[in-house]
Amino acid sequence: MMKCVWSLVAVCVLCVCVAYKPVIIVHGLFDTSADFINLHRFINLSHPGTNVTVLDLFDRSASLQPLWKQVEGFAEAIYPIMQNAADGIHLICYSQGGLVCRGILSTLPDHNVHSFISLSSPQAGQYGDTDYLKYLFPQFVKSNLYHVCYTAVGQKISICNYWNDPHHRDLYINSSDYLALLNNERTNPNSTAWKLNFLRIKKLVLIGGPDDGVITPWQSSQFGFYDDNETVVEMKNQKVFLMDLFGLKTLYARGDLALCSMADVAHVFWHSNETVYKTCIEKWLT
Repeated sequence: MMKCVWSLVAVCVLCVCVAYKPVIIVHGLFDTSADFINLHRFINLSHPGTNVTVLDLFDRSASLQPLWKQVEGFAEAIYPIMQNAADGIHLICYSQGGLVCRGILSTLPDHNVHSFISLSSPQAGQYGDTDYLKYLFPQFVKSNLYHVCYTAVGQKISICNYWNDPHHRDLYINSSDYLALLNNERTNPNSTAWKLNFLRIKKLVLIGGPDDGVITPWQSSQFGFYDDNETVVEMKNQKVFLMDLFGLKTLYARGDLALCSMADVAHVFWHSNETVYKTCIEKWLT
């Protein structure tokens, strides 16, 4: 009988030791929480008992609202979960949601995010003639969208907050109310504090691939982007990395920056592809 009791105690101690941190999922442009059923299931299967929250905010057309407004709303929903998680939380942020999460991590001084998993998110910006662009701006193509995006009115539309026209860099830097500020590409009195806040994360995981079809260039998901000839310059040769403008180089030097690239994954399938989950996400959710 005593042996059985000790066995039960041992099992209970083991259960405590392998308790998983809560996971919060932030969706992208035109999504809803219902789109993440498979990702939720993958997490529950590999990490039983994990508290998974798919935030149901700024769904569908509401995802076009300015990103700073979305940062405020998502942060308000995430903060109580953080406060109840003494060992920290993990963030999985898909597509546009990855930029929302960067805003939260940069402006929240006491966040306790362990892994920030950026799932096919245009972290260095977007510049491409995609179906999304044709739907939102049927009268425009990538080469002239700057006429809209780099105006006060344009900056009230989420996609314009990270539209990065490589042929009009000065306009982007001076007009972008969101990405240029997050990247510390424009003088920002909060830049030092934002960098320190962002560096509170323990791991940055950047996931993307060449067959995405939406994020343009796809390397933007890993902080690569076009030069003015539309040649892709990889992350390590980007000014934001070389000058460590917001902490990317520091994360790399710490060994806390992980890249995961996968071919044959279209943009809308990143969160429902089990191979993506097992290869790029699962290991970071302990």
